[in-house]
Amino acid sequence: MTDEYDDVRGRMNDGRLYVDFGPGLEALEAERVAGKELTYDFNHTRPSETARRAEILKELLGSVGEGPWIEPPFHVSYGSHVHVGDHLYANFNLVLVDDADIYIGNHVMFAPNVTVSTAGHPVVPEERAGGKQFSLPVRIEDRVWIGSNVVILPGVTIGAGSVIGAGSVVTSDIPPRVVAVGVPCRVLRPVDEEPA
Repeated sequence: MTDEYDDVRGRMNDGRLYVDFGPGLEALEAERVAGKELTYDFNHTRPSETARRAEILKELLGSVGEGPWIEPPFHVSYGSHVHVGDHLYANFNLVLVDDADIYIGNHVMFAPNVTVSTAGHPVVPEERAGGKQFSLPVRIEDRVWIGSNVVILPGVTIGAGSVIGAGSVVTSDIPPRVVAVGVPCRVLRPVDEEPA
């Protein structure tokens, strides 16, 4: 590996700006391509090939627990930065932009069309010059349910047992055992409280 590679990999989980392509970063590009190749293979399995899908996930993801079920299509940036607990269920079109680490706990459920993105770009245009970006890890704790068309942004932690309502954009941490909805996503009520 090159000094450039080591520097960029060091920046990818701590929010510092980096560029992830160019001379000295060929290994990083190779990691992305390898992840996309495995994802391609996963997405082109037949519905009956559940054992093959499980094999691919073990090769693709950084770590994976027991009994994962991901419906194709499924997309990652790398795959190797995704860490999944036991009994994940993900419906169609889960997108994991895993430039930084994504940690998904046990018994987490994703509805269709969810995007989890660890990567972002600076708001100031001059700071975006040359393709600069930043990344921060995302954590989704045990027994979280994420509704359809949710977007989870860099650096967010969603607390254990929480529910994120359909169409929400999660821009900041969500505490455990709450129902949270909206754009931006806000706590509506505890999960144990009856709706008004």
